[in-house]
Amino acid sequence: MRHIHIDQVDHIDRPVVAIGNIYPDGHSIVPHHHRRGQLMSAKSGLIVLTTPTGTWVMPPQRGMWIPPCATHNVRIVGEVTMQSLYLEPDAIPTMPENCQVVSISAFVRELINEALDLPLEYPLDGREGTLMQLLLYELAQLPPLPLSLPYPTHKILAERCRAFMLAPNIHETIDDWCESIGTSRRTFTRLFRRETGMSFKAWCMQACLLSAIPRLASREPVTNVALDLGYENPAAFTLMFKRAFGSPPLTYLGLRNHK
Repeated sequence: MRHIHIDQVDHIDRPVVAIGNIYPDGHSIVPHHHRRGQLMSAKSGLIVLTTPTGTWVMPPQRGMWIPPCATHNVRIVGEVTMQSLYLEPDAIPTMPENCQVVSISAFVRELINEALDLPLEYPLDGREGTLMQLLLYELAQLPPLPLSLPYPTHKILAERCRAFMLAPNIHETIDDWCESIGTSRRTFTRLFRRETGMSFKAWCMQACLLSAIPRLASREPVTNVALDLGYENPAAFTLMFKRAFGSPPLTYLGLRNHK
């Protein structure tokens, strides 16, 4: 595990630079960007990443792809032992152009562990070079996960979306938003879908679910989170969560024994 910053080793002439760092609960990293693309992962803890165009939530055992030169800030929930692979911009031409939460298989996690044990200037041939080439191939195949929330570029609408994220409530309506930004329902509906690619209802549900994940990862009771978001009871919230992510909240976050 290398506790160093990418800027110290970015000059190294290798397609992949592997770095590990430990961050405490509550740590924040101010807006910044890297010349290389970054694939981060963590065995525990949770990462909330925000850019001018959206928010992404990375639970434990998943990964986060950040394209080269994408400005982003990071919030840490729970202690995170972060494993980062920094890729030259042309190392994998097919990687997404936008940030993306991805699934990380046990095989890929083992490859990342092996990469962290190699010298920074690992030989390009032999076992070391072959391992890194295999890792690049596997990174190109990582399946995306539905853990993102797009923000509009429309200034007033974007401000309203960010305000919602500070106090999300599943019962807010189109009429509430139309009144607050001074537009008709028809105009708002068209604008919202054009700007976000989602319906208003789907966006609000996603916003509520993503805002819940960091709170649940901090071990807040499901009941408290559900009621704060406007759900009538924990069962209604759990059902919506399971429909969106495939399993109940505590199972999804690896907190099965948490009450």
